[in-house]
Amino acid sequence: MDNLTSTMQAVPLNHYIWLCAIIFTIGVVGVLTRRNAIVIFMSVELMLNSVNLLLTAFSVHHNDPSGQVFVFFIMALAAAEVAVGLAIIVMVYRNTQSIDINVLNRLKW
Repeated sequence: MDNLTSTMQAVPLNHYIWLCAIIFTIGVVGVLTRRNAIVIFMSVELMLNSVNLLLTAFSVHHNDPSGQVFVFFIMALAAAEVAVGLAIIVMVYRNTQSIDINVLNRLKW
């Protein structure tokens, strides 16, 4: 554990902030520009992972393990989201034969 802490503290905190900002921005662009449901879910996961990395970096920087515990709960929530999201995608594909979100207008009453 000390080796991990010394390695993470060797890299300046600004580098983690910039990396997480870039990853989060890529996720936001993916959500806003894509029409494929699977790509949108992957972009949301990318945003969650960037937040997890930032929480871990701040947790190690402040020598407080509560951020890492919070990351564990976010990962459990993300796993549940993936299960529900894939189930929704499968049902949409069965009804519309497409995973394009613009086709979902057909599902209205």
